[in-house]
Amino acid sequence: MKIYVIGDSISIHYGPYLQSYLHNTMGYSRKEGEDEALLNLDNPQGANGGDSSMVLLFMQEKAKSGGIDADLLLVNCGLHDIKTDPVTGLRQVSIEDYTENLHAIVKTAEKMRPDLVWIRTTPCDEAVHNKAGSSFYRFKADCDAYNQVADQIMTKSGVPIIDLHTFTNNLGPDLYCDHVHFYEHIRALQAAFIVGWLSAYN
Repeated sequence: MKIYVIGDSISIHYGPYLQSYLHNTMGYSRKEGEDEALLNLDNPQGANGGDSSMVLLFMQEKAKSGGIDADLLLVNCGLHDIKTDPVTGLRQVSIEDYTENLHAIVKTAEKMRPDLVWIRTTPCDEAVHNKAGSSFYRFKADCDAYNQVADQIMTKSGVPIIDLHTFTNNLGPDLYCDHVHFYEHIRALQAAFIVGWLSAYN
């Protein structure tokens, strides 16, 4: 079995552990350009899937060019969608547009070989994130609301869901190395959780 990952910087961070844990059991690949993505994790490029509009566009381009050679397509987007302008209060992608994008992501995935698997968006440290002078904010309430939208869409569409959000929240209070990214040992645990899910699914 082969998996292909499209996700934000969280998936880039747990990716090496995921690849290591899957060695000799499942093939692993992801959206290309990791070096480019690591230059600035808050500015999605390369391997960083970015917001739902970016993920949708990438998937549409893949579908037009022959699809993705994998059995399972693990997808996440949400953290970049909920970026909030401190001045206007506008989200980078409104929840209405997020809803439309996720419906389109499901439809696009149906045109390709791999079966879609959704990964719920991980939490952020709101107190650290939203300090004065931050170029953008993120709010727990938005993360929860966008996750709820995704839950409804994926459940209705019959798409399996990996609840990385709840798993990560249950790991305790000392999770973050910054405003949204996790310490190395948390990344390793996230990867192990995903591998456990994949093993049971397989």
